[in-house]
Amino acid sequence: MPEQGSAWNHAVETWKKPMKLLSLAVALFGLAALAQPVVLHMNFAAAFLGIVALVSAATTFRSTAISSFLKIFVGIFSTETVVFGIPVLISRAGYWPRAFAGNPPPESLPLTVAIFSILVYAVAQLRTVGQITRIADRYFNAGETNRARIWPFPSFAARERRIAVAMVVFLVLINQGEVGIIVRLNFFNRAWFDAIQNRDEVAFWTQLLLVFTPYAFIYVAMSVVEFFVQSMLVVRWRTWLTDHFVSRWLGLHNHYRISLLSGQTDNPDQRISEDIFRFINGGSDGSNSAYGLYDFSILLISTVTTLVSFSIVLWTLSASFTLPFTEIIFPGFLFWVAVIYAATGTLITHLIGRPLIRLYFVRQHMEADFRFSLARLREYTEQVALLGGEGAEKEILGQRFTALIANYVAVIFRRMRVTAFTATFGQLSPIIPFIFTAPFYFARKIQLGTMTQTAGAFGQVSNSLTFFVNYYTYLAGFKSVVDRLNSFDTAIDEAEALRDAGPERVVAAAGVSSLDLDDLALALPDGRHVVEVKHLKLKGAESVAVSGPSGSGKSTLFRAIAGIWPYGKGRISKPQDLSVMVLPPKPYIPIGTLRSAVTYPAVAGTYRDEEIRAALIDAQLGDLAGELDREEVWSQRLSSGELQRLALARALLTRPDWLLLDESTSAVEEALEAELYAMLARRLPNTTIVSIGHRSTLAELHRRRLEMTPEGDHFALRDALEAAAE
Repeated sequence: MPEQGSAWNHAVETWKKPMKLLSLAVALFGLAALAQPVVLHMNFAAAFLGIVALVSAATTFRSTAISSFLKIFVGIFSTETVVFGIPVLISRAGYWPRAFAGNPPPESLPLTVAIFSILVYAVAQLRTVGQITRIADRYFNAGETNRARIWPFPSFAARERRIAVAMVVFLVLINQGEVGIIVRLNFFNRAWFDAIQNRDEVAFWTQLLLVFTPYAFIYVAMSVVEFFVQSMLVVRWRTWLTDHFVSRWLGLHNHYRISLLSGQTDNPDQRISEDIFRFINGGSDGSNSAYGLYDFSILLISTVTTLVSFSIVLWTLSASFTLPFTEIIFPGFLFWVAVIYAATGTLITHLIGRPLIRLYFVRQHMEADFRFSLARLREYTEQVALLGGEGAEKEILGQRFTALIANYVAVIFRRMRVTAFTATFGQLSPIIPFIFTAPFYFARKIQLGTMTQTAGAFGQVSNSLTFFVNYYTYLAGFKSVVDRLNSFDTAIDEAEALRDAGPERVVAAAGVSSLDLDDLALALPDGRHVVEVKHLKLKGAESVAVSGPSGSGKSTLFRAIAGIWPYGKGRISKPQDLSVMVLPPKPYIPIGTLRSAVTYPAVAGTYRDEEIRAALIDAQLGDLAGELDREEVWSQRLSSGELQRLALARALLTRPDWLLLDESTSAVEEALEAELYAMLARRLPNTTIVSIGHRSTLAELHRRRLEMTPEGDHFALRDALEAAAE
């Protein structure tokens, strides 16, 4: 993690210079836009662009400290402020080309994107947004170098964060282009319906063939390209973020320490396999409708762009509308109707649907618990069958499923209320503009084209303003995913904080081959004192048996020696590069071939087949030597004794310096146990073997015996001869 943290810090630093230069460019533009009205004796309203641009320059400068993901959008909008603003200044100064005199640059465009830039900075200050971007920024600060390709050009190498930023910038720009086409088609709609009303056949076909057709085909092509780039971004993003979380979860034994923490994170498998996908794009694969961070980011940009663009159209169209049943002119009347209508709908939707966020969070937890229970039943199917536990399992599964269904029903009833309101709202929305424009149409003050264009613009503004209404249930589900990923991320942070906790682990002096325990006091996660070792020296290549009552801390001692137990104090000194292998009573067996089961945790190809077969034969599993390539659920096919012997075969291949056997032969008969220990002494003559066991015969198989003896509220580890003398 230190290396990765350093890479992220470097990535954050690389943003600072470009953002500061961009803020300078916006500031210079703002000053020019502010000075021009004074020089040209224009009205105060013309200076408003300069004021907003200067505010945008300030927020752009301060954006060096916000989320890297949101910096992308600040960068886009601030750049567009200058790019779209310069033509406006040129046009104001009278230098706009005469050939385009009929199409001057819209003054609202640079003003709009400058406001967008300011809004992104403001949104970045929200706590909820910070929780979201905490996860997103991991990818957009990625320092790895990967390959990408832009057809038809050959592939190229670049830092992953640069590839990601380039893809997001492209997607935002193409989305803005699509909104521009929609605005153009709104004006086509007006001209086309006017041609229909006037029975102007030439205008009808001209608009259809020379305006609608080319723009429609361009829009389709842009949509296809957008879908492809978006899909590739999701693939790259999910791949990187999944690898990131898996690496953090498995790195430095974090997965184990998380299990020790109180209130431990449930179902990390689901959070990695499902929640990451849901976080990025809702987990949508085309067969379902779902939304994630990317979708909401682009949707919001598209929505706000649409809102501003059509608000201008709607304001212009209804600039001279009068209040109903009066002669009072109300500028932008329909715009304000849309604002009030949408604001009312948004507030009511939130009040009705607010409980959905918690319900979705609980639902994902219950779904994962039910699935995990089924997986555990499959893993322990033999034990359940032997105990006749099917009835108990059915009861347990029934309880979990009943709770799941109860939550699902609660979601259904809550969504029914939300759906009832939003559906009613959606049915009313299309007719509202016609109700308010009908008096003007029937009074012959406006034509059919103007009426339909007004209705279309009202619909676009209303839909934009009711974004919260339309996507409320998706937003609720997305918020629950963010909460689950953040709690998982926090749990990993807490586990990493325990990395250096527990007994001090020091490297022994050169030439020392023993393992020394000094003033060791181990505790349980709840703080209870469990075992104490004043001083103990374990010499290299000796064999030691450890005995004591159940719960006296024998296994905890092994965990501390292995370096994974974070609770306690004292010092453990061992030679540098000393390899330690611990074999628990029930070994972990991965699903796959027998070869992968025996050689675990080594990667494929580490050992030759001859070595693997020899290890199986020495572990009294010679009948399996011919099945190395057979895939089975070996943890279910093999008996407990066979599983323990398979683990011993691993030790023969690994050849550790220290082999800690935690009741690792408890499932085999005493005679075979003696044979296995003799085999270990013969095959691993330089390995120190320390065993935990309850059989009296185990001590006879070792040269030295240690015993856990009660001492107040804990146990003390002592040499058996010393304990007997006392």
